Amino acid sequence: MSIQLLLAQVLLLVLGLLGVAAARPDLIMDHGVKALLALGATFIFARMQPRTFMKHGTTFWLVTLVLLLLVLFIGVGTAESEGTRRWLKIGSQKFQPSELAKLGLILQLASFFSRRGVQNKLLSATAMIVVTTALIIVEPDLGTSVLTFSLGIVLMFAAGVRISNIAGFMLALGLLSLPLIGRYLETHPYILERFTGYVTHGDVPKPGMDQIDLVHRDLMYGGWWGHGPDGLRFQYFAAHTDMVVAAVGFSTGLLGVIMMLFAYWLIVATSLQVAQLAARIRPMSPEIHGASILATGCMYMVVGQAFVNLLVAARIFPVTGVPLPLVSYGFSSMLTMSVALGIIHSCMRTVREQLPDEAANPDLMAVPAD
Repeated sequence: MSIQLLLAQVLLLVLGLLGVAAARPDLIMDHGVKALLALGATFIFARMQPRTFMKHGTTFWLVTLVLLLLVLFIGVGTAESEGTRRWLKIGSQKFQPSELAKLGLILQLASFFSRRGVQNKLLSATAMIVVTTALIIVEPDLGTSVLTFSLGIVLMFAAGVRISNIAGFMLALGLLSLPLIGRYLETHPYILERFTGYVTHGDVPKPGMDQIDLVHRDLMYGGWWGHGPDGLRFQYFAAHTDMVVAAVGFSTGLLGVIMMLFAYWLIVATSLQVAQLAARIRPMSPEIHGASILATGCMYMVVGQAFVNLLVAARIFPVTGVPLPLVSYGFSSMLTMSVALGIIHSCMRTVREQLPDEAANPDLMAVPAD
């Protein structure tokens, strides 16, 4: 296993424990147990082979589509989720199928492109991306659907689809979807309110940035070193989930936030190295090609979501409702992201095993020059 990738995961899980302890101390034991289970899932999937993931990619993707359909009929929401249906409930536990759908799309497209190549396959890949995204957007879950769609674009690029083809696909899809956008915003007016900076509570409009102001205050109160998990200065909705970065900053200070960013950078560096090393193998087998796509897709699923979450906290993006990967409270996201890291471990090991002898042991942070 990659020591750097494992370090990044443990660091994020520990920071998440401190953040949840500061925001919701009553949930710390539950969060700790789930963090250990998620870490165990990483070890299990890291021992598997990329060809195993791709072999079952289509089946897993189809199962996630069925789960997304079930959400529309028997799904549950919360009082704060504007009447949406995003979770399936089994007993007392809830899970979010859209998290699994992102992973399913990665496995399916990696399997598809590695087996069939990228020539003249854009239409089929487009259909897979659109179907997955459409089932998420009608829940509605705009934040996750945008991440899922962009994930599909990244996977096509990682597979080797030309930029001009991807740009043409996006332009055509954008033009075709224009008639639907107005109707969608009319049906779900709170989405437009978030973009304009206001959220409606009953009949009383309340500035949507009030929560972000509290987030910024907690981050400032954290100072350089933080105050430890002794409770946030301010209380607000989603302090332990979507806005957990404020709790992390309050309890660990600027140092903790920097360590969190460093952990996400380690994930990016390790995953991109898989693609770099895979390019050194000639001829490139379907498994190595698929491993490169898998690692890049899993990296983007984790870090892309973290990027969006942090931009929301920085008041650059409107509120989207996506959790901070491996840090926020919530088992669906944590487990899925941990499985994604396990897949990256697997891809790194497989690629290294098939490297030429002279490049079999490169430094993790830098691939030797040719």
